[in-house]
Amino acid sequence: MSGVLEWARAENLQPEPITLDVWNQLPPDFCRLVEVINGDVVRAETPALPYRNATRRLAAMLESGAEHHMSRCNDGWLYVGVDQDVLLWESPRLTVRRPDVILFSCAPADVGPLRAAQVKIAVEVVSPATVRVDTTDKMAEYARAGIPWYWLVYLDRDRVQAIQAHVLVLGHYRPLRRLTPHTGETLIYMPVEIRIDWTRLIGLLF
Repeated sequence: MSGVLEWARAENLQPEPITLDVWNQLPPDFCRLVEVINGDVVRAETPALPYRNATRRLAAMLESGAEHHMSRCNDGWLYVGVDQDVLLWESPRLTVRRPDVILFSCAPADVGPLRAAQVKIAVEVVSPATVRVDTTDKMAEYARAGIPWYWLVYLDRDRVQAIQAHVLVLGHYRPLRRLTPHTGETLIYMPVEIRIDWTRLIGLLF
């Protein structure tokens, strides 16, 4: 019998919606495996190696851009997070997502997920298993939460083939720029100057 049929028992059903207080008390190992959508726990897919490598390398580029910005401007600290919990909203039911990469401002020293108001950029590396969620569900949720910038990163086997940057306008994301290695474009200027090194976004199987 398959594992899912063994698991499908009444005692395994979620007894009630998850609240922020409950989320903060759950074991961290469990939280890393799931997201919370309108109070319901949803298992997060484990991405394949190319997607993990793309995430890690893009995070390094965002971090370099943030460091360069902070060295020139005195407008606060910026940080980069990978697979970090972000609280989109608590009401009417809790929603906690985990973008692949985020650029965010200095967080207060409290316990729990990062608040969406502190996130400047949310990045999702699109996989065949997540394409609908990334391009529809998460796009609408991040916009509702007020995250100013949303990047969708598209892969072709072992390389990034495009980065689509969206900007929040009147509560909805609008496409701003689509960068590809073929156009030779390497810079995204908002909200900070971020240089895309396409040579680091190939060979993602290693």
